[in-house]
Amino acid sequence: MGYRTVWISDLHLGTRGCDAAGLLEFLRETEFDRLYLVGDIVDLWRLRREHYWPQSHNDVVQKLLRKARKGADIIFIPGNHDEFLGNFLGIFGNVAIQQQTVHETADGRRLLVMHGHEFDAVTTHAKWLAHLGDIGYGFLLWANRPLNLVRTRLGLQYWSFSAYAKSRVKSAVNFIGDFENAVAHYARLHQADGIVCGHIHTAAVKQLGPVVYYNTGDWVESSTALVEHPDGRMELLRWRQHQATRAIRPELALESQPALIDSVA
Repeated sequence: MGYRTVWISDLHLGTRGCDAAGLLEFLRETEFDRLYLVGDIVDLWRLRREHYWPQSHNDVVQKLLRKARKGADIIFIPGNHDEFLGNFLGIFGNVAIQQQTVHETADGRRLLVMHGHEFDAVTTHAKWLAHLGDIGYGFLLWANRPLNLVRTRLGLQYWSFSAYAKSRVKSAVNFIGDFENAVAHYARLHQADGIVCGHIHTAAVKQLGPVVYYNTGDWVESSTALVEHPDGRMELLRWRQHQATRAIRPELALESQPALIDSVA
């Protein structure tokens, strides 16, 4: 599959929850002219507590560097988990590190690109609470493993405790809605047609007033990527669903790539 642009975020390399295998498969099967790494690529928070860096995570980094050496432009935008890398803004060959940037699509739309943690009051004003929440999130991911091992053996799809909680708990739903409205308002202030962000691990494409809101999701649970086709058309791909479809019906996965589309705008 070839695209003009790809956006991925919240890989959380250095954690046990990272879907490094799925990410490697995605990178091997996907070609692009430009890749935006929209924050929380390496989880420095978790690495300070636990040294976990398997070969598969190193393979992801090496694959990204090979893409850059082959001519792809890679723009890395630090998030809150890898904000230390924001001290090294600049251009290094085909890799650029920026706090935020504006991407122009093939059909002339301006998309503001940023991680989005700047609009999370807990992350910006109460980091101790953010770290505590990160520990709780890690516990939910740990609890997911035995459950989904059983579900896989039964032929059922992946199910997430944290995603269920976010969809059911009123405060979490309100937080997501407030976050989306805040980043959309920020995009309007910058006279952008849309905004691409990550941070909240909830992939989405939606129209919010005059602004199109794109959230790239994550590679911990949803394994999603936002892509731009050569004509400027945008799609949100759910890679884990694609893997499941291909495992059950290989010919169907090859014939119907549009089935990967979650939303189009």
